[in-house]
Amino acid sequence: CTTSGTTSKPKLAELSHRNLLSMAEHLAEADPITNKDRYVSLLPFAWIGEQMLAVACGLAHGLTVSFPEDASTHKADMREIGPDLMFAPPRIWESMLTEVQVRIDESGPVKRALFGWGYEISDRVATKQLQGQKPGPGLKLLNVFANFVATRSVREQLGLTRLKRCYTGGAPLGPDVFRFFHAIGVNLKQIYGQTEITGIAVVHRDEAVKYDTVGVPIEETEIAFADNSEILLRSSSVFKGYYQNAKATAETITEDGWLYTGDAGYLDDDGQLVVIDRLKDVRTAPDGSLYSNAYIENKLKFSPYIEEAVVLLSTGQQTEQADAGTQGLNAIITIDPTTVGAWAEHERLSYSTYADLAAKPEVYNLVAMEIARANEDLNQGIKIGRFVLLHKQFDPDDDEITRTRKVRRNVIEDRYAPVIEALGSDVDSVTLTSTVTYQDGSVTERPIPLEIFDLDTFKIPAGTKQRKVWSGRP
Repeated sequence: CTTSGTTSKPKLAELSHRNLLSMAEHLAEADPITNKDRYVSLLPFAWIGEQMLAVACGLAHGLTVSFPEDASTHKADMREIGPDLMFAPPRIWESMLTEVQVRIDESGPVKRALFGWGYEISDRVATKQLQGQKPGPGLKLLNVFANFVATRSVREQLGLTRLKRCYTGGAPLGPDVFRFFHAIGVNLKQIYGQTEITGIAVVHRDEAVKYDTVGVPIEETEIAFADNSEILLRSSSVFKGYYQNAKATAETITEDGWLYTGDAGYLDDDGQLVVIDRLKDVRTAPDGSLYSNAYIENKLKFSPYIEEAVVLLSTGQQTEQADAGTQGLNAIITIDPTTVGAWAEHERLSYSTYADLAAKPEVYNLVAMEIARANEDLNQGIKIGRFVLLHKQFDPDDDEITRTRKVRRNVIEDRYAPVIEALGSDVDSVTLTSTVTYQDGSVTERPIPLEIFDLDTFKIPAGTKQRKVWSGRP
């Protein structure tokens, strides 16, 4: 099975049948799986997530594995299949939330108000249950009505009506997204693991889900921490090694079987694992505080208009000569073409291409308001100061993201170095050179000017109507 390749080129991990069957057995001890369960497979089998559930659990427990007919029909297929189990990376859950946000935003005021009321009731019930409390009779009764008028229809539209439990993994999922799915009655849980340990080592238990943790270890999985807070794992599911790469294997597995994960974390007071970020991505902010790129990026991506966000401490900001006005963190943003396109249509804003849409001043103002909203939830030292809207989406064919939609930060930092440098200076624009290769082999280069937006000096333009997008935040 191949590794995700977020930090380097994907490597081939040698997994034995014992690894797979051991993992399937221990996962079923935490979350019972029967031969009556239906699982929907949404991702390539090269990803350990599909090997984990579709192959290992399918063979060990006899569950039925279903596949969408086509990528373009997967939403309708989900409703038809009605799975009991589901596993997907954060990007799929985020896109589902975005779909709901857009539908609510496009509905009438009565429907919006009704859904908002129903969601608030369901969120209160879910929060109490996850805190180990029982909702009172009155709240239970209100939740029955809330389910009928609001949340049930959302589950039906997303094809999640039959779900007993579902999982997310491969990257952190923002707490706001987690909270939304539990509020609408979806038992979403975080899995923590990696290809080298057959996909799973830690998982949330039913009614013990905490939005900022990934749960507790499954049976026969040990967890420890290095002096630098790196998470170490040991179990019968640890892989044999990397194919024809003894050096990388020796750097990853100790002689007594401990697996170095490359992630930083700790156990909270309840014994649940908190994963901070990749060890190399835990950074020091200009004010000296530690921060996680992933945490801030998830805050930004909660906006339905932001598809991807890469938070950066630009080169210029790491020097003593950096201007005081550029001491905040910066971000490279890609917009969601569907939601921003729908917004542009509503605002009667014409455009021709993705690049044209992303360059519109009105779109910059829209995204600036969304980032300013996210900044309200962030400490002073880790607020976004400047950002740029990229002229294109991140593309797996360009090695900018993996096939499971995880950003390859090293590629982004190398490819967009001029943008990062400009973000850390006092310039208000930067020009990239785009190389286009045609089918006949000819190559042409064209300049792409990008505006840099400074949130420290941003003011909402006079006359701007702020269409409040439903967010699900309390």
